[in-house]
Amino acid sequence: MKTSDKILQMLKTQGELSAKVIASELGLTTMGVRQHLQSLEESRDVIFEDRKAIRGRPTRFWALTPQSNSHFSDRHEELTVQLIDSVKTVFGDSGLNQLIAHREGASLALYRNALTATDTLAAKLQVLAQLRTDEGYMATVKYSDGCYWLLENHCPICAAASACVNFCRSELQLFQALLQDEAIVSREEHIIEGARRCAYKVQPHPDEK
Repeated sequence: MKTSDKILQMLKTQGELSAKVIASELGLTTMGVRQHLQSLEESRDVIFEDRKAIRGRPTRFWALTPQSNSHFSDRHEELTVQLIDSVKTVFGDSGLNQLIAHREGASLALYRNALTATDTLAAKLQVLAQLRTDEGYMATVKYSDGCYWLLENHCPICAAASACVNFCRSELQLFQALLQDEAIVSREEHIIEGARRCAYKVQPHPDEK
């Protein structure tokens, strides 16, 4: 993977970063990283913001622009939106809802089968995160203050979700159904509402902690 692609990957999964932090994680010089960032800025893939530091000069933080999405999986956005419009035209909203329900049911069956060998909530979330990553969601799991978080740093069906919010409602319902015996699942951050990622809070039931 090219250095510029590694930088884009880091900004996608970690959010805003300074050149110094990027250089440290990649084992490169700060000057070298700045050259790559300047090139990415020229291609309009990244932007920066200078922030005051407690001491010394301001620190420059880099972040991705919407244009950078072209570097990540998009699942053929234009075709997807066209197909959604066609389904609405031919079969109406009810037809589209049936299609979404079918997709949700198929995913639920697939995920449940993959989780059969797991016996803890933590293990299930790790398997689920890997399944979602394989589908292009760049998912990770974190634990904080008694709750798990399923974090999805990319949305490969963003165009479909923007064209039909029921796709996103279906995603949440899918996780809720999959983990209903172990936890309460809620979505706290949402990409199509302007957030950097989708964040699902997974609150274990008392006997699952």
